[in-house]
Formats: sequence, C-alpha cells, structure tokens
Amino acid sequence: MATLDAPDAEWKEALRLVRAAFDAVRAGGAERSLAAARVFLAAAASPRLRSLARLLRPDADERAVLSALVPLERVDARTRVTDADIGIRDTDAELSAANGPRAIALPLVAIADNIRSALNAGGLLRTAAFFGAEAVWPCGYTAGPEHPQTARSALGAERMVEIRRFDNVREAIAAARAEGRAVYALETALGAEDVGAFRFHFPCALLLGSERFGLDPDVIAAADACLAIIGGGAKNSLNVVSAFAVALHCAAASLARA
Repeated sequence: MATLDAPDAEWKEALRLVRAAFDAVRAGGAERSLAAARVFLAAAASPRLRSLARLLRPDADERAVLSALVPLERVDARTRVTDADIGIRDTDAELSAANGPRAIALPLVAIADNIRSALNAGGLLRTAAFFGAEAVWPCGYTAGPEHPQTARSALGAERMVEIRRFDNVREAIAAARAEGRAVYALETALGAEDVGAFRFHFPCALLLGSERFGLDPDVIAAADACLAIIGGGAKNSLNVVSAFAVALHCAAASLARA
C-alpha cells in the first residue's frame, strides 16, 4: 500500500492527473480533468489517495484542488537534496543543550496559514529558532515536524521552537488575542506599512500566508497592521521563509530600540 513515505507509480499518476486538473481550473475549463482525477483517486489502492477524491468536486476552485495537490507534491518532493543530505552540519544542537532548548530572544509567534511546501514549513522553524522567536503555529495544511521534508529542512529546529497546531488561521488569531498579543499580517497588500520602519509592540503574532494565495482579506483586516517588505527590484515578493527572516530581523531591531 502506498504511503507518504513510499511514493509509487499510483502516487505519480495521481500527481500528474491532479496537476492537470489544477492547470485546467486556472484556465477555466476543468470539468473533464477534474472528473478524470476524481475517478482515479476514488479507485486508488491507497486510502490516502481515496481520501483526496472528495476535494475534486465538479465545482472545485483553485484552493480546493490545491488542497489535493499539496500532499501529492510533498510525496514527489521527498527525494530533494537538502543541507542535511550533503553533509552541512553546525553546532546548533550542542548550543541548545547547553542553554536550554527554548532560549527566547523575541516575544513573537509566527502563525503560518496553509504553507504549501513542507520544506518551507521546516524553513520557518529553522528561522524562528535562529532569531529566538517563541513559537510557530501551523494552520490548515501547513506541514508539521512529523512530515519528513519539514524535519529535514528544519535541521533540528523543531526541537527548539514550540509548535502549536490550529485547524484554521482564525482560531490561531483568537488564541493570540487571548494571550494579549498584537497581531500583524505580513503581506504585499496595498497600503501595507514598511516592516523596516515599523514599531512592533510585544508580545505579538506575525501572520504568514500561503505562497500562492497569501492571506485572505478578512484575515488581513483582523490584524492590527499589515506589513510589507519594501524592495527595489522587479519582483514584488520573496519566498515565505526569506520574508519571515527579514520580518524577524526588523522585529528584533524594533525590540532593541524599545
């Protein structure tokens, strides 16, 4: 039986069909592609694949199809080379053992909403540990450290940062409010403030959206401020891990100035 840890021909065919359905949805003519993918998944030997069939309804939109595509892509990506695979090592584990696994330098939690890449999810953990952030709260289909790709890219950071799972980003925002945190959205939205000049109030939570769709408008509206990284080049955004690192650097600088 196919599992997330042992991709086989059935998983590869499922990936091909769901990718085709996703492309067709984006192009506006998805009925046949959705049906083909749904029929294949429903008849699959793998229970995990069969469970994805329900997402491919005839009226499925990009987000629904993406929810089926993400776990398939994660299986396909499991052979990627990471730092751990090519022998890069450092003294993180030894230092954390000496100073405690949760040395908090920055009273900030990251709320990661529907991060598509498990490698990016691990990168968020590693970045949070580097800056001494309090926690990472994965929401929706954001992978946790139980996923092999998350653990590989986190390089041990999953043992250094508190992780708290939420089914929905709105539940995470409510939990942050209950803890007395300011809530900031990191998003390339019109009217967003320059994160480099922003004065953070602590403790706080930083909202990070999916790589493709970003944060929903109502989620941005629920934040105390929307922050953006102001660049000078042609692209208007960074990879979510890179953006998180820049934002944490700015937050740390704001804390130092307080």
